Amino acid sequence: MKKSVLTRYRIMAYVTGVLLVVLCLGMIAKYAFQMDGAADFTRVIAIAHGWLYVVYLVVAFDLGSKAKWPVGKQLWVLIAGTIPTAAFFVERKISAELDAKVAADGTELAKA
Repeated sequence: MKKSVLTRYRIMAYVTGVLLVVLCLGMIAKYAFQMDGAADFTRVIAIAHGWLYVVYLVVAFDLGSKAKWPVGKQLWVLIAGTIPTAAFFVERKISAELDAKVAADGTELAKA
């Protein structure tokens, strides 16, 4: 597995996670505090998160298929983009796990 696959996943996990947290804050501002402009802000962030979540799904599925994950693990990584802050924790765990695999693949290729 190439490091670029993991890098793409890490970027999309952070982008998706940040947008979801910002969306939650926008929803709180819109419904709890009835702030002016919160509705428009929330709409824009919701659309951006929705489209980028689809990209996250594709990138995470690509990573999972190349890492040969079981279905349960793959589903957990895919769902992490819908739970506020979960993407950050799952990304950290997955990156730590796969960094060793990427490094091992790199040394095997260097020997060949």
